[in-house]
Order: sequence, then structure tokens, then C-alpha cells
Amino acid sequence: MASAELKAKARSGVGKGAARALRREGWIPAVIYGDKKDPTPISISYNEAMKSIYAGGFLSHVITLDVDGTKHRVIPRDYQLDPVKDKAMHVDFLRVGAHTKLNVQVAVHFINQEQSPGIKKGGVLNIVHHTLELSVPADAIPEALTVDLTGRDIGDTIHLSAITLPAGASVRTHETDLTIATVAAPSALRSDEAAAPAAEAAAAPAAGATQAAAPAKGATPAAPAKK
Repeated sequence: MASAELKAKARSGVGKGAARALRREGWIPAVIYGDKKDPTPISISYNEAMKSIYAGGFLSHVITLDVDGTKHRVIPRDYQLDPVKDKAMHVDFLRVGAHTKLNVQVAVHFINQEQSPGIKKGGVLNIVHHTLELSVPADAIPEALTVDLTGRDIGDTIHLSAITLPAGASVRTHETDLTIATVAAPSALRSDEAAAPAAEAAAAPAAGATQAAAPAKGATPAAPAKK
């Protein structure tokens, strides 16, 4: 995945007062840590940060931070939003070394729905996992994991084994072959299938009662009672 670049500047002031002053000037307090180095306090552009956060996948993208001309390769690990104004208040960045392996959440995308016989029949794609947590080299983080629905019919279950993972990546799960999605029957069909056994069960006693009421073949009907 391509590495985006954000402008940043070193900061010396710490504490709530300094942080508020930065935010008034259009900057967000942040810190770079990890890779066996001392934490580096920085500030990043509020507008650039919010654009990256709301673009999606912020916590799974490797970013190059240009701190006063010095480049730092990092990945966002956490950010805090104001609970009322929904504005970024602070961002934590983890340094990414040459051989760093990361745990990240990656979205699962489903393609070729028009090539699925089950969906063409009105079936419903029931997604069990919209994202998967990968343990993956920093240089191999995918934008998304892809599931091809070509040929999938009603009743089919799509497992983890149907997804091609990047080299060196693994999914963090205890299940042998995780269920990702299923192609379920449409609700109308499920209702008809559920009603069929009940209708058959109700029809059986009625048929038996009809047979009991009818006179046996060759039998003489009972004479009417005398008044």
C-alpha cells in the first residue's frame, strides 16, 4: 500500500495549556514512539489529520511524517476525538522499522455479486466479518481483503480459506477456517419452506378423519333410527 505523507512540526510545550494553544492555531498535539527510541512530541495539521481520519482506514495505513524536514515512517495507533465536537484532540504514532510486523484491522470487500447465482435468485449475502485482524509486515498491509462471489449459490458458506492473504500475513483467530459470509435464501423462500412442514402436518389428520368418516367399500349403510 502506498504511504501517505503528512506535514508535522516538533513541539516543546506540554500540558493542557500548550495543547489548547496549538489547537487554536489549527494544530493537533501528537507523539511518535516505539522502535527503541525516545518519544518525540510533535504537532500535525488539524485539517490534514481530519481528512485522513474520515477517509477511512486511518489506523491501518503506514504514513510518512515530515517533521521539519526529517522523515519518520509511522502508523497511527490511536487518536482521541472530542466527545461533543467530534474533533481530533491527540494522535499517537508508532515508528515502523524495516522489519516491523503489525497487528491491523483490514476491511473485507466482496466483488462480482452479479456473478453469484444465489444472489441472482434473490439470495442475501450475510456478512459475518466486515473486517479481519491481520498480523502482517508493515510493507505488505493491503488496502482490503477480497472475496470473489462468482458461482456462489444459496446455502454456500464462504470461509477464510477463500481469501488470498499477502505474503507473510496471517489472520489472528483461534478458528481453523473462519466463516466470513454465507449466501442465505430470501426471506420469502424461507417462510415458504418453514410453512410447508406445518401445512403437511395439518393435512395429515384431516385426511385421516375423512377416511374414517367414509363407509368401507361394500359396506351397507346403517338404517336410520325409527322415531
